[in-house]
Amino acid sequence: MSAGAPWRPQLRPWIETVWACARPRARPAHAREHSLPSGAAHLALRLDGPPLRTYADADDARGRVHGPAVLAGARAGYCIKDTSQPAASVGAVLRPGAALALFGVSAAELEGRYVGLDELCGAGVAAELYERLAATAAPVLRRRAFEAFLQARLRPVRGLDPQIVRAVRQLEGVAAPLREDDDGRVAALVAASGRSHRRFIAGFRDAAGLSPKRYARVHRFKRLLGALAATPRPDWAQLALDGGYFDQSHLIREFREFAGVSPRAYLAAAAASPHHLPIDDPQPR
Repeated sequence: MSAGAPWRPQLRPWIETVWACARPRARPAHAREHSLPSGAAHLALRLDGPPLRTYADADDARGRVHGPAVLAGARAGYCIKDTSQPAASVGAVLRPGAALALFGVSAAELEGRYVGLDELCGAGVAAELYERLAATAAPVLRRRAFEAFLQARLRPVRGLDPQIVRAVRQLEGVAAPLREDDDGRVAALVAASGRSHRRFIAGFRDAAGLSPKRYARVHRFKRLLGALAATPRPDWAQLALDGGYFDQSHLIREFREFAGVSPRAYLAAAAASPHHLPIDDPQPR
């Protein structure tokens, strides 16, 4: 597998991570997973297996097929994916503003959706990229070809509005967090921007895909997953305090909403990756 920040400097303001991996040799032990929200959009191509299939809920036996190359918009909740047939893949995690820079689309239009790459850049362009990547065996070479495609797609757009950048960084926790609750944090950011509340929210969603409040909640959850990965036996009350939750009950409620399971069930599942929670298929095929 080849994964990390883009090798091409021009992509780094827009792309957080690029990956390319071969098909795993071993079949997964579970046929489905809860894909947990990260606050980011993802562009992914499955190269030698079936296309992406998602399920509406645990009782959905058929699911929905989305195609082999899709852009998944930012989400404020988990989705259920079919993992029964792994495939070689290439993809990227997009930063705020990248959907506009790469495809001329507001991230707000993509929220919670899976959009085919052919819809974004044309069937011919998407097919040519897919064929080129599928014909290249080595993950490193696939990644280089994919980055070349992304760089060629960059449009001459302005950088993000500095007020939106500042708000994104604060809500991600990069800057020192504010002491208010979520509504208070957003109100402070709106006041600092000098804009109307409506205009600020619209600008934020155009860049990040979620409202500021939802973005803050998802990134708080993302930080919690990171803390759990480093804490074999967590002190839940302390984690809640350190993570910006009001109390342990607040942490548990938010965790269930974003993960679909309790924090203890999440730990018991021993997920290999924090955002990919294996679950049992309720209707084995």
